[in-house]
Amino acid sequence: MASRREIERWIAEGRVELNGQRLTTPATLVTAQDSIIVDGRPVQAAESTRLWRYHKPLGLLVTRFDPEGRPTIYDQLPSAMANLITVGRLDLNSEGLLLLTNDGGLARHLEHPDSGYNRVYRVRAFGLLDSSALAKLERGAVVDGIAYAPAMVEVLRGAPGWQQGGIGNHWLQITLTEGKNREVRRLLAACGLAVNRLIRTHYGSYSLDNLPIGAVEEIN
Repeated sequence: MASRREIERWIAEGRVELNGQRLTTPATLVTAQDSIIVDGRPVQAAESTRLWRYHKPLGLLVTRFDPEGRPTIYDQLPSAMANLITVGRLDLNSEGLLLLTNDGGLARHLEHPDSGYNRVYRVRAFGLLDSSALAKLERGAVVDGIAYAPAMVEVLRGAPGWQQGGIGNHWLQITLTEGKNREVRRLLAACGLAVNRLIRTHYGSYSLDNLPIGAVEEIN
């Protein structure tokens, strides 16, 4: 029905009953046989696990609420999807594939590096393309004291004359195994490249394909 933090607030406000008694603390064990009522209405059994893919546009935050009043993905998604959980995040200036689910356990599984789900990004970055610097990323890198797992980098289209030292916009494909905060931008900045467009195209076997910007589609 809501996030853990929201439900903790509901309990503190006296809105939750367990087996006919007002619940006073979230530190309470329950089973499927218990009766839970919120605002006078019985809580229904959890629905089966579902998963959606969403083509996140630029300029939207991946959060339920922003104290600065900036638009979020939940402002754009159908109201019936307001309680869905995102699998990882994309920042305000990133776009592309974002997975959403109604199952927190599935989200954690998909996010965990040990699960082996690669994240693939198509990136436009400005600067001097240094092949040797990019090759170092494939061995793992430490940037500003943070250790990053190996990242695979492929040049899709370099700026004119890039192999002779030409400076300009280059299109790269980068494959990550972890997806740390702002990882692509920080890795490329360490190579002297400034990212000016970042599109996630794949998350594991799930692909953006031709899903229109702003569209959401359930995965079978």
